Amino acid sequence: MKSSKGKSFKKKIIWGLTGISVFSLFGFVYVTKDIYFEIAKNIDIFTRVYKEITFNYVDQINPEKFLRSGIKGMLSTLDPYTNFIDEKKQDDIELLTNGKYGGIGVSIGVKDNQITIFELMEGYAAQRQGLRVGDVILEVNNKKVIPEKFDEISSLVKGEPGTFLELKVLRETLKDTLKFNLIREQIVIKNLVYYGFYPEESNTAYFKLNTFGRSLGDELKKAILELSQQKEIKSVVLDLRGNPGGLLDVAVDVVNKFIPKGELVVTTKGRDAASLKNYYSQQEPLLAKADLLLIINEGSASASEIVAGAIQDHDRGIIVGGKSFGKGLVQTITPLSYNTSLKITSAKYFTPSGRCIQKIDYGKKNDVIAGYDTLIESTFATDHKRRVFSYGGITPDSIVQDEKISGFVQDILAKGLLFKFANIYYDANQKETFVNLKEEKILSEFHLFLQKEKYKYQSEIEKKVSELVSLSEKDKTFAVLKNKMLELQKEFKDNLSQLVENDKQDIRDFLREELASRYLGLNGRIKASLDTDKQFQIGLRLLHDKIYYNKFLQKGS
Repeated sequence: MKSSKGKSFKKKIIWGLTGISVFSLFGFVYVTKDIYFEIAKNIDIFTRVYKEITFNYVDQINPEKFLRSGIKGMLSTLDPYTNFIDEKKQDDIELLTNGKYGGIGVSIGVKDNQITIFELMEGYAAQRQGLRVGDVILEVNNKKVIPEKFDEISSLVKGEPGTFLELKVLRETLKDTLKFNLIREQIVIKNLVYYGFYPEESNTAYFKLNTFGRSLGDELKKAILELSQQKEIKSVVLDLRGNPGGLLDVAVDVVNKFIPKGELVVTTKGRDAASLKNYYSQQEPLLAKADLLLIINEGSASASEIVAGAIQDHDRGIIVGGKSFGKGLVQTITPLSYNTSLKITSAKYFTPSGRCIQKIDYGKKNDVIAGYDTLIESTFATDHKRRVFSYGGITPDSIVQDEKISGFVQDILAKGLLFKFANIYYDANQKETFVNLKEEKILSEFHLFLQKEKYKYQSEIEKKVSELVSLSEKDKTFAVLKNKMLELQKEFKDNLSQLVENDKQDIRDFLREELASRYLGLNGRIKASLDTDKQFQIGLRLLHDKIYYNKFLQKGS
């Protein structure tokens, strides 16, 4: 990692929840002389044990792996966010800090035990040269890829901008493989993955925030100014679902777009009083008067919770969705020798009302953490005296659960059949435009596709019936039930048409999203999903209900 050799990496990196801001740490912790003796004593014991086993154990020991196991064991007694980062993972630190890397602009993953392209980043080499969502990567620079070594494949695709890369891929609709010769370039990760008015004729601006990387504040400002030039923004939706967090100071900047200058956004506290730090909004807001809706879920963590907590505590907007993840810990990254580093939890963060959002009582696991207080749920008050609670994440003002989908739809999603069909359909119908696609025709073709795939769905009830048939064959006592069970099994056969009919609306919605991704890219997929997004649609109704909105925020609940 280049930055480890430069001046900037000599400073400690503070992760605000997953967040990173770079500055030196000047807090000091009072310790007694006894702890220095304990540290020296136990380092000596550990070193002796390590040497004795490495040199004298009956079998040959790998010194590096053996020591790493010891480090892993020590850290496992703490919280799950304190980690040792070896030299192979240092590039990830640079990526999180700078939001840039060398690559070709693809998002890859494992599907059906194959390395598959899931998304193409608009404007980069992979898209320009004709790679497609659904293409299966077989070789990288003439080296066969193995799904079990996914991290290795990801590092092979990445590299220095300007360097050569050859991919051999398999496409669903072709018998022969394809080869692509690409040049890596600098990829800038988008934190704000989509924005626009919804519906287009309205004055409601929607912003989908994926991460809190270094450039998010500028991306959001640019988007707000761009939309404001089109027409007045009267209301705003910030979608933080699935956003795992990022830089603490960027979260403060995002909040600052909506609350007045000088307001407290978040407080961090370490184990000593000197480590307490308050973060305030530094500028006048861009959207001081626009009504505000935040959507969160269990995937909204760390920096997302800073934003949600500050907006809720200052009664600046309403929050809908599901309860957030509950990660209220701050990490500091300290460089170690041999291009390694240590990410250590150094503080907790608190919302303006004084709430700690951390939900995991990691201190209960053992007695390593001395004097750890049990987390107790406490009640706090917002600026307008609404009751809010500490620990366990941010609870939305209105809890809206996602729609439940049937076992059948879950099964075809898990097996990648919707994904696969979208690839085949797009390949055969590239001349069509997305807006002119006929949903009934596509649903009918999907049904035929499932038949060609010889797809069979076995519900939980069917599985239980099959088990009963097997038991009746083994136990004569239940032999009389066997025929009844076999008759019942027949009722389940050849029911594919009925399954598709029962869940046709959900299937249509998922197919629409998949095909939007093929025809219009990631932006198209997000936009297409909003029409059938229950949390978004309910939140939108609450946002536009002026009587509810004003009463809820001004007079409490």
